[in-house]
Amino acid sequence: MSVSTVRRPVRQEPQERRRALYHLASPVSVLTVDNGGRLHGTTASTVTLVSREPLLVGVVLRAGSSFGALAVAEGRFVINVLDAGQAGLARWFADSRRPDGGAQFDGVPWTPDPYAKAPLLDGAMAHYSCRFHSRHPAGDGELLLGYVVRAAAQAGPPLFSYTGGLFSGALFPATPTKETTAS
Repeated sequence: MSVSTVRRPVRQEPQERRRALYHLASPVSVLTVDNGGRLHGTTASTVTLVSREPLLVGVVLRAGSSFGALAVAEGRFVINVLDAGQAGLARWFADSRRPDGGAQFDGVPWTPDPYAKAPLLDGAMAHYSCRFHSRHPAGDGELLLGYVVRAAAQAGPPLFSYTGGLFSGALFPATPTKETTAS
């Protein structure tokens, strides 16, 4: 005989949950696209490896984002993973008051990606040239998936989004503790 337990939803203030989720550190990237000569960039703090075979990355955007629509229309885009010294670029491409189109790249050093034609930002730690795979609604955002066609990386400290701010610094290997070596 089985006994079923009635589970009650956990009640918690939404602000408390959001505040706790800001403790997920993530690298900051600027996504770029060239849709028929119309350049566009946007900052993203949620980019992740989704699959190793095929090599897929996922990017979380706000629902109805201009970048998502342009990337789908063009069929390709670039992810520029920012270096610790590029917080200004992260803020610039997150600012909705920046100019539209190519003007948003004025004064920003970049070269066109050979595959996607989109801007490869100078000084970025890594560049991923992606072919559009799919786009999925997810709550109040959307998940954009891309096949990584080309990738390049260089050494340097990353720029992170953490607790609502931007942070940089060197990474150090974690030191094993008694608790981690016992498992």
